[in-house]
Amino acid sequence: MFGNWHISRRTTLRGTGAAVSLPLLDVMIGPSLSAADRTSPPTRVAYLYIPNGVADGAWQPEEVDDQGRLVRLNQWMAPLNSLRKDLTIFRNMWTPRGNGHIAGTATWLTGGGFDGEKLDAGGASVDQIAARHFRGQTLLPSLELSTRGEGIFTSSLPRNTVSWVDSVTPAPRDIEPRAVFDRMFRAGSSGLGNRSVIDLVLQDANRLKHRVSTQDRKKIDEYLDSVRAIERRIEFAERQQTRAHQTLGLQRALRRPEPGIPEDHAAYMRTMMDMVVLAFWADATRVCTFMMDHGQSNRYFNFIDGVTGTWHALSHWKDVSGKTEDDDGITSWSSRDEKRGMYNRVTTWHTEHVAYLLKKLRDIKEPNGRLLDHSMVVYGSSLSDGHEHEAKKLPLLLAGGGSAAVNPGRLIGGRQETSMSDLHLAMLQRLGVPHQEFAESESPLELS
Repeated sequence: MFGNWHISRRTTLRGTGAAVSLPLLDVMIGPSLSAADRTSPPTRVAYLYIPNGVADGAWQPEEVDDQGRLVRLNQWMAPLNSLRKDLTIFRNMWTPRGNGHIAGTATWLTGGGFDGEKLDAGGASVDQIAARHFRGQTLLPSLELSTRGEGIFTSSLPRNTVSWVDSVTPAPRDIEPRAVFDRMFRAGSSGLGNRSVIDLVLQDANRLKHRVSTQDRKKIDEYLDSVRAIERRIEFAERQQTRAHQTLGLQRALRRPEPGIPEDHAAYMRTMMDMVVLAFWADATRVCTFMMDHGQSNRYFNFIDGVTGTWHALSHWKDVSGKTEDDDGITSWSSRDEKRGMYNRVTTWHTEHVAYLLKKLRDIKEPNGRLLDHSMVVYGSSLSDGHEHEAKKLPLLLAGGGSAAVNPGRLIGGRQETSMSDLHLAMLQRLGVPHQEFAESESPLELS
């Protein structure tokens, strides 16, 4: 830090039509911050949702020591093995008032009962309660992200919503990476076409870099490089989309991930994960939900080696004829073991992308730790085994340290079922939200 010069935590780089929030810099640690902010960055919270559950046993760790510490995860969760010291995996957690593809999805974050006639999710979701707590402290109160749906249930509102402003008002979701990017970095209509946001704010960035330490200059460069990399990825996707409109065969291929284009949906997923990282890194928001697919996804995962059929059909792994109402009428399987193996590979594919997100959060350094240390990231589903539509033994984990309010690296939970509302209440309290109850819970889960 140079002398006694300080800048506000909310300082942005500005150019014509663009405003880029900055990560936490040493030059921000001074009188412009409160005493609490000088000792630790803010805590962020994200909820990553997958539909259709996981096969029984596909979530529980392979080895845990006598103190409940995670030693080794199972083969389907292996992408998270290097992160196991940052994980809390829950045993016997459930949602007592919401179940199934419709009610379970709609109430995953509300803890309420679902009234299908009124489209009532039973209350505001935990993310929106947290967003209200942080309102005015960040550029955006929250981000609600989702992949573009696939299949016959894409128009079903309760299957496409985990975030609720109140019991009857779903929060709008963003499914286009560029729209998310522009919300964070574009300041209205600049009329400057597709010029890079970084180019627009470069003069301001260089002016700031002349006044800060070498370490802060490095942080600024690393952050702006990440922003530019995402811009390039979005621009590439848009060029591909333009080509698709000009070539009929390519148009069909790029609309749905199929054999021959295995990278397409993965690139989409990674870009959305990058949006979460950037939002937290820049403190553009501290609250995010990401529906990695809608609540009864019929997406084909044939682009994964050895997988055929839709995700929802695979989740009913005990039916192999291909002739049930959950099937497409084309795909069949030779045995339950084969179909269950495909179901598990889809689970692993999504876990790989969660690992991608968590590793990026882990590798970003902040005062007193890493970005992952100052985050709480919930990942899981509103169903356990998809064939049974079971609401008990939900696949759920929490990643991150919650700014030292969480003691990770453990499997927690006993034989008795625990309501997910206990977890929601515990996380709200760790964010500083003055709630003593959430949904039906008055007993926050012990996480430290």
